[in-house]
Amino acid sequence: MEIINVLKVFIPATVAFAIGISITPFVTHYLYKYKLWKKKARNEALGGGETPLFNALHKEKETNTPRMGGIIIWLSTLITVLFFFLLSKLFSGEAAEKFNFLSRSQTWLPLFTLLAASCVGLFDDFLVVFGRGGYVAGGLPLSFRIATVLGIGAIGAWWFFVKLGVSTIAIPFLGEISLGIFFIPFFMLVMLALFSGGVIDGLDGLAGGILATAFAAYAGIAFFQNQIDLAAFCSVIAGGTFAFLWFNIPPARFYMSETGILGLTTTLAVVAFLTKAVIVLPLIAFFLFAAPASVIVQLIGKKIFGRKVFLIAPIHHHFEALGWPAYKVTMRFWILSGVLAILGMVIALI
Repeated sequence: MEIINVLKVFIPATVAFAIGISITPFVTHYLYKYKLWKKKARNEALGGGETPLFNALHKEKETNTPRMGGIIIWLSTLITVLFFFLLSKLFSGEAAEKFNFLSRSQTWLPLFTLLAASCVGLFDDFLVVFGRGGYVAGGLPLSFRIATVLGIGAIGAWWFFVKLGVSTIAIPFLGEISLGIFFIPFFMLVMLALFSGGVIDGLDGLAGGILATAFAAYAGIAFFQNQIDLAAFCSVIAGGTFAFLWFNIPPARFYMSETGILGLTTTLAVVAFLTKAVIVLPLIAFFLFAAPASVIVQLIGKKIFGRKVFLIAPIHHHFEALGWPAYKVTMRFWILSGVLAILGMVIALI
């Protein structure tokens, strides 16, 4: 193991963290100056019929806390990528070139995904804060967001299938299984499933901690598979997310919202396929699957059996309704995410 590869992963992550910390005061000033938060709380709960309970827990914060905090994550990532790329062009020498982790085979696609999806999310956030659009409390219609995710997924799947020649997935203990042309819809469905995990963005720091853990885990997987550029990229996203978390510890200064969630979940899907570790994704990003699953279970319970399974869905709000303080829910979910991410890494690397 070359020490330069270790430095290539950790130094850019540290730079991204520093950049994220540095730009946050400017972002915060803008968000508060123009009051970029919801002007009214949602009037429809995800699980259906639970709005009074949700409002009792969150109404005040939902209408007084700015959105668009995800800007800090993707902007610090972009600046870091460009910094090391320009460094390699301005200074000759092996060291400067070695730290450039922008590469066609490993990081072009996830970077494009991050920026494209984050920009769509940013547009959605502006619609929300101005109360426009066709969703619950403003914003892009859900059907449009789903179509956007599937469109990005189709581009990503095409890149894998045609440009990279990838049509297999790795199954732990069994080896690789070829999906052929069905690799494309499978890729799109995984991306859509991860995007649905955006409902986890409901408590201060919860989504940030879960996503930082997931990207750190995939940085480790990529590193041990000698995908050093991808490992560096994942660590940079984790570094930017840690900067976001610095200001998102209760009480949160801002929410991640769609510009963060949409970009990060779609990018995580791409990274999972690049490392051929998509099968362990439900472990590494467990709560991104558990949260929307709890909403589905809640709806099925009410429609078919006439009773709720949870006091309120998604599941993190259920624990709040039981009386857990929000910070306790967040920290316990962080702990479980860390344990499951380690387990997922071990399985992926066997």
